[in-house]
Amino acid sequence: MKIILLGTTYPYRGGLATFNERLARQFQDEGHEVELWTFTLQYPSFLFPGKTQYSSEQPPANLAIRRVLNSCNPFNWLRVGRQIRKAAPDMLVCCYWMAFFAPAYGLISRMARRNGKTKTIALVHNMMPHEPSILDKLFAPYFVASQDGFIALSESVKEDIEKIESSLPCGEGRGGVSPVSVSPHPIYDHYGERMSKAEACQALNIPADKQYMLFFGLVRAYKGLDLLLDAFAQIKDQLPSLQLIIAGEFYEHEDKYRSQIVANKLSDRVILRNEFIPDADLRKYFGAADLIVQPYKSATQSGVTQVAFHFEKPMLVTNVGGLGEIVHDHQMGYACEPSADAIAADLLDYFTNDRQADYTSYLKKEKTKYAWSNITRAFLTIFSKDGK
Repeated sequence: MKIILLGTTYPYRGGLATFNERLARQFQDEGHEVELWTFTLQYPSFLFPGKTQYSSEQPPANLAIRRVLNSCNPFNWLRVGRQIRKAAPDMLVCCYWMAFFAPAYGLISRMARRNGKTKTIALVHNMMPHEPSILDKLFAPYFVASQDGFIALSESVKEDIEKIESSLPCGEGRGGVSPVSVSPHPIYDHYGERMSKAEACQALNIPADKQYMLFFGLVRAYKGLDLLLDAFAQIKDQLPSLQLIIAGEFYEHEDKYRSQIVANKLSDRVILRNEFIPDADLRKYFGAADLIVQPYKSATQSGVTQVAFHFEKPMLVTNVGGLGEIVHDHQMGYACEPSADAIAADLLDYFTNDRQADYTSYLKKEKTKYAWSNITRAFLTIFSKDGK
């Protein structure tokens, strides 16, 4: 098959770009012809909360990447739609995560389908975002109505897609019957071998005789770092060797978290790395960690979870969105309520009762479920089901 993936990829950075590049490689490994069509302008600078949108790493090898899409220019959308219609791929995959891109994706998909050959199948990370806006009600239905099928990464995302489809006016889309398949986020398996704790701690210049929990990734309000800091304050005296590593760029004001750290008397217990962590350094942070902590207040799924699977690191997540579908409570870690008390209780259980070996053993068995071949199979199944 000839496949075009439309979404973020190099030179843009981040988990979504990583996902698209890894998905493209899997399709290539299975014999398909794949091109990645990405942005010339992804976000206007005033809408982007971080330091830079761009990767500082080398371009990914052996991937065909074309920079074509300006997210803010409707005339560009028309041009890209015509180009894809002419290229006539068997499948156009729109990698969707927020309503800001819905008008562009919706128009391009409609134009691509006019060639009578191309089928449009959306890869949906989030249908309704963690931080909703009026754009979700205005734009998301327009995008949903343009698709022949959907791959959702969690059950909660599937429910959001189906809710929007069922609300479409008569004659829009496919009347609520477009195929929607759930295929859990595959494991990020390209970050190299697991480092020993001693080696990782040396690389990070931190003591190897401490216990470490790791909060990894971009810091945003919905990710619940404030809950984790309050939970840590509750148990810090009972676990005197426990440290918290916060590794990721802040997408909101850092000062409020620093004030909370001081107020909770955690200044000597928190290692703060406010920077985007490049792929080459992930194995250092995950190697040093004894437990990966994701105290989210809302979620769909998370790439951090799948990195933890790759490095076989037990996790504590909150039971929101699709996180509890992946992390089985008291088997590979914890899926607790999103409250400081619940997080504190599970942290205390893990470090007091030395659960790491048992949970790691279960993780090694469970990780085989999240192969990249599963999601490509889901795409091909949706492709064959569609009656277009």
